[in-house]
Amino acid sequence: MPFDGTDGQIAAVRAFNRFYTRKLGVLDQHLGNSPFSLSEARVLYELAHRDDLAAKEIGNELSLDPGYLSRIVQSFDEKGLITRRPLPADRRQYQLSLTAKGRQTFAKLSLSSQNEVAAMLAQLSAGDATRLTQAMATIEAVLEQRQSQPAAVVLRSHRIGDMGWVISRQAAAYAADYNWDFSYEALVAEICAQFIRNYDAAREHCWIAEVGGEPVGSIFLVKATDEIAKLRLLQVEKKARGLGVGRALVEQCMQGARERGYRRMTLWTQSILVAARGIYQNAGFKLVATEPHRSFGADLVGETWERDL
Repeated sequence: MPFDGTDGQIAAVRAFNRFYTRKLGVLDQHLGNSPFSLSEARVLYELAHRDDLAAKEIGNELSLDPGYLSRIVQSFDEKGLITRRPLPADRRQYQLSLTAKGRQTFAKLSLSSQNEVAAMLAQLSAGDATRLTQAMATIEAVLEQRQSQPAAVVLRSHRIGDMGWVISRQAAAYAADYNWDFSYEALVAEICAQFIRNYDAAREHCWIAEVGGEPVGSIFLVKATDEIAKLRLLQVEKKARGLGVGRALVEQCMQGARERGYRRMTLWTQSILVAARGIYQNAGFKLVATEPHRSFGADLVGETWERDL
């Protein structure tokens, strides 16, 4: 999913990468005082900790270019560090194992790396060493969470403070993505204020989507007529796109409308909101009307979509 960070955050991460690689001594692409590059050391590590790996598996896990990996494997073979034999299922692929020399070489490399890190930590107080390793654990947990599996999306009812969040995020998102002006923020504020003043739980509702306890989206179910419900203010934060948040919000809104006795649902959107239109279409909504208009400082084409419940 696209990163929604600021230029300052991006610069901070890049600066940390430069600092950390320099601190560990891998800026010259060699690990410590060994003859191995960082990539070669990573291949040795995988072979030392897992039995009979296929070369293709290592390449996939370490995201190594096949040609580069082939050169590493050839070098290890020539140095007597590995054995390789064709896979029975595909003789074009090789199964790799460390030789006794290879295991001895990895043991020396691992000990050298351990001693270098120990020397670095020895320069710190016990408190600073703890803070450092805890910060490293935080970095790993945050990044690995995104790479391993999508976090669960939780939908909850609105509560005090949510309307302010909806107004702020809607206004900021559409200003950033489409250059809409303050008049859109005013419209969202009016919708939210009216929703709170006239709130009838038997006929209306708002759902907030959360990922990891953080709000990442919203949707409103409001009354149009006794039989027609209106879907309003669907919004998903950029960092949560690709997790199915928009789809889950729309499905919840339709289910909420059914439970409240509505027989039909309508919504108004803009032709430029391609992602939202896709969600509506996949949910069974049909485009029933279009109208060009000038709003929020932009020339737009408004669209009305409807579906039976």
